[in-house]
Amino acid sequence: MTEALRAGIPLDKVYILKGEASPALARVAALAREAGTPVVSADRRKLDEMSLTRSHQGVIASVPATGYADVGDIIEAARSKGEPPLIIVCDGISDPHNLGAIIRTAEASGAHGVVIPKRRSAGLTATVAKTSAGAVFHLPTARVTNVTAALGELKALGLWIYGASPDGDKDLWETDFTGPSAIVIGSEGRGLGRLVAENCDFSVKIPMSGELSSLNASVSAAVLIYEALRQRAPSARR
Repeated sequence: MTEALRAGIPLDKVYILKGEASPALARVAALAREAGTPVVSADRRKLDEMSLTRSHQGVIASVPATGYADVGDIIEAARSKGEPPLIIVCDGISDPHNLGAIIRTAEASGAHGVVIPKRRSAGLTATVAKTSAGAVFHLPTARVTNVTAALGELKALGLWIYGASPDGDKDLWETDFTGPSAIVIGSEGRGLGRLVAENCDFSVKIPMSGELSSLNASVSAAVLIYEALRQRAPSARR
């Protein structure tokens, strides 16, 4: 792993045994941070589960199944099609199955890309690739250091930011997604982070008629994405 980091091979995350203070692992952590790779503390059980051989020596690296794009690449993908950008921003989706499902829906709907944070989020792992049914290889996904800063960048490029929230100000049926748009989906447990929510232009909710107050993150994303697709369809604009 040390040689991979020195050679500049992109790693998704480095997991190091919690409480381990060996000089070798400290060097790996330092090299990873220097390369901009998130370093995560994990207990031995998690490392054992991640390792195929359980011979992990207290450190495991996850390698992305495909490369990451830049936010500018996503905007360019929309421009090349002559379409207003539709971008899905995931604010801390930690379950790889949820992230894979969101990417699959985004690709199938014709969205132009997905944005995820480097930390407190699943990356483009093999599990995400499998769950996405291969959509990760067709849809650009950008990984950013700070979601709030990324939203500011998108606003500067002319996009409206729509945050999904059970306490949203408007139902999604009353929301206009026809312009350049970024739909922000919060994490499975806490929803949107405070700063992320404050930097959204609109707070949008999915009407709920049952006893439950919210949907799974990937299902919420699908409902919002396909409402945007419905509004953007030529027949809907006549």
